[in-house]
Amino acid sequence: MISRRGFLKTLGGGFAALMALGGYAVAEPLVRLVTTRYALTPRRWTPGLKLRVVVLTDFHACEPWMPADRIASICRMANELEPDIICLLGDFVTGMRLITDRVAPDAWAEALTVLKAPLGVHAVLGNHDWWQDDAAQSGTSDAPFARAALERAGIPVYSNRAIRLEKDGHPFWLAGLEDQIAILPRRRSGRWAQGRDDLGGTLKQVTDDAPIILMAHEPDIFPSLPSRISLTLSGHTHGGQVRILGYAPVVPSRYGSRYVYGHITENGQDLIVSGGLGCSGLPIRFGSPPEINLIELG
Repeated sequence: MISRRGFLKTLGGGFAALMALGGYAVAEPLVRLVTTRYALTPRRWTPGLKLRVVVLTDFHACEPWMPADRIASICRMANELEPDIICLLGDFVTGMRLITDRVAPDAWAEALTVLKAPLGVHAVLGNHDWWQDDAAQSGTSDAPFARAALERAGIPVYSNRAIRLEKDGHPFWLAGLEDQIAILPRRRSGRWAQGRDDLGGTLKQVTDDAPIILMAHEPDIFPSLPSRISLTLSGHTHGGQVRILGYAPVVPSRYGSRYVYGHITENGQDLIVSGGLGCSGLPIRFGSPPEINLIELG
């Protein structure tokens, strides 16, 4: 039988361990950053086309967790990976309440101008970029302030748009969907959030057989995509934000953990879901550190 002293010692040790884990989870968004690398040749990929893609997503700019100077620091680290192209996958704006201040849109957008790549920096919006904009939610504006801030900073935003690019004489298409859950339902309406995405209209802009890279903030579009798309890049899930032994108890997807994180292949199609950089809900990360993604294609 354990003595009273032994019991108190065990209890104290357990409490200390829990406090340490809690402190680590809170500190991880502030101090830890990893680079996660993928190398693949997607279906319909042009032989000889080698492309280095850096993905940054889910900044959720706010004080003290993701201030403008931290965003700029992350961007400098991204540049050191020498990407050919940089894709920003949305959620620049925070929706958290446990913050000391918001970061002005022009401040976080200016921090993003640190990014440099020969084929440019390209962005789509995420759900929080819509949800935190009252004018966009009410319908009095169809362009959220996050889009305006990015465009003022010289970063193009893809709202159901596709453009043709070339690397070493090999063409490819970069397409971007508008957010799939952009407009929140009114209270007691019984409706789901409404999207502003138009996949069909986006793909109609593609005029040849060159491979397509699709930027889509939420990965839930993946089962609906035609085989014509070579690679889909998504964020939104934060890799679960809290993962215990690889299991994420909360995933913001109607598919649960199916598209929570990483390189997923279904029916020969490729999806990469980034764990992202910031936090949503609570300012904690555990088992899912903030990450930059480097994807080497070809």
